Amino acid sequence: MTLRRVRTAECVRPRSPERGVAVVEFTLVSVLLVTLFLAVLQIGFVIHVRNTLVASAAEGARHAANANRSLDDGRARTRSLIAEALSLRFAGDVSTRMVNIGGAATVEVTVTTTLPVVGLLGPARGLTVSGHAVAEPGL
Repeated sequence: MTLRRVRTAECVRPRSPERGVAVVEFTLVSVLLVTLFLAVLQIGFVIHVRNTLVASAAEGARHAANANRSLDDGRARTRSLIAEALSLRFAGDVSTRMVNIGGAATVEVTVTTTLPVVGLLGPARGLTVSGHAVAEPGL
């Protein structure tokens, strides 16, 4: 005598309407998390670019403010620092001028460049920073 298994309605599990929902939830949440992570990275990159440009402009202003230096020396120093730290494409428009701040002759270096919105791409002339240094007498 052979025993046969008989499938009854009690043995068969009904299919759940939520089957496969975990895969969809994982996909939706992971897309959101990756987007958020990339946005935070991009904001960090923008802040890094801005801080580097400010430091380069300030150093260029200090260089031009030294005795026996010209405004062109400060402009060249700023461009070389930006090219070393970031890229020459961020050293697009560097200008220098003498200004009077509080009665003191001051060198002002202004850098206008691309604001990196997506990676290195962004609106041209979207970011302007400046650095100042009090000029030594004789400039």
